[in-house]
Amino acid sequence: MKPERLLPGLRPGWRSLCLALCLLGLAACATPPASPERQGPGAALLLAYYQHLGTLSAAELGRERQSLNGQGAGPENQLRQAMVLGHPRLAVPDLPKALGLLDHLLKSADPAARELKPLARLLADAYAERLRLEGNLDRQGLQLKESQRRATELQEKLDGLADIERTLPRTRPPRPVGKKGNP
Repeated sequence: MKPERLLPGLRPGWRSLCLALCLLGLAACATPPASPERQGPGAALLLAYYQHLGTLSAAELGRERQSLNGQGAGPENQLRQAMVLGHPRLAVPDLPKALGLLDHLLKSADPAARELKPLARLLADAYAERLRLEGNLDRQGLQLKESQRRATELQEKLDGLADIERTLPRTRPPRPVGKKGNP
């Protein structure tokens, strides 16, 4: 079944993000639980935090962003900041900054960041895809405007030619003389 039939009304980038999260959820159900040293409560809490962000308004997300700025630069806080910065309900999402935070977290050698790296990788991939799709959308919008401009110019030229044709005098072609069958 096509993704646009599963999630109608969503932009293609959001459809991809939703499907990726669903696939991640299915993969988590299909695999045995990780050993305690590989999976900690931090990732589960961060997923719950991301779900909580979905219930906030744009103004509340702005306040959440401000409160996170003053909480330090630990791996968990970096991931929370990236989640808020990339959230679609934020008045002005800042995907490049969110990707920068996620990239820093993915390159970190901090032991506290180790368990957060799979979640950070998932978010980074989703944000990068959103940026790519938004770029495509912008390019298509520019192409559409250019096509509309060219169509308008061509229509103006056609109208001009039609005006010239209307002003030309109408003349009848001369009749041939002396041929049989012609009166």
